[in-house]
Amino acid sequence: MPIDLQPLWDFNQPQLSEQRFRAALASAQSDDALILWTQIARTHGLRHDFEGARSILASVEPHLAGAGAEPRARFALEMGRTFASAAHSAPSQTPEARERARAEYLEAFEIAKASGLDALAVDALHMLAFVDTAPQDQLEWAKEALAIARASTQPAAQRWEASLQNNIGYALHRMGRYDEALAAFRAALAIRERGADAWATHIARWMVAWTLRAMSRIDEALNIQHALERDRDPSGQPDAKVLEELAILRREKASRSDR
Repeated sequence: MPIDLQPLWDFNQPQLSEQRFRAALASAQSDDALILWTQIARTHGLRHDFEGARSILASVEPHLAGAGAEPRARFALEMGRTFASAAHSAPSQTPEARERARAEYLEAFEIAKASGLDALAVDALHMLAFVDTAPQDQLEWAKEALAIARASTQPAAQRWEASLQNNIGYALHRMGRYDEALAAFRAALAIRERGADAWATHIARWMVAWTLRAMSRIDEALNIQHALERDRDPSGQPDAKVLEELAILRREKASRSDR
């Protein structure tokens, strides 16, 4: 059986994740070892150490010729993430960086698609939204990824649905298509509420309230944000985005009262 990476990952603590991956290397062989090294590289990218991530991937590359599809797809995916991702600053996103990222993500997608690695195919498509940042382009990538996730029988691919619905909602919100955005965010929330990730559910509820404010449904948005006010982020602090939204909503409600 391929190595299960999910128990080893804590995306809020990439250094801890690296320690787990390195410990797992002690008993890993061939493809599993290569996969672990790609994830170690990813932990460096999450810490904005993109050069360090590329250095690790460079050491993996010579071993890929005889490797299976998963390490090859993961190698391309992680190499792409060193050029364009949520962790990159705007000035770093040069045309050259974006094109290198695009090539890597498309290669990862093609390898994954041809080999039936649905979750990796979805991941690669979702990363292309960091290359093509216009909302219409992001919407198309998210819809294509969602179609794969919904058609898949693989749990790892199916688990992407809530995130992809969120991405669809965000793109629609940016386009001013608030009714459609609200439907997508509510679909994401329904999935999150069936799961066990309380913070992901918190974020999904916030997205719904954020869109209700854009639709001038102030009281509904206020009710949700007030309920979220008691929650704490993973570090134990109040959610600054909730407090910010509450301040905006109170100002808007006060301005309406003054009219």
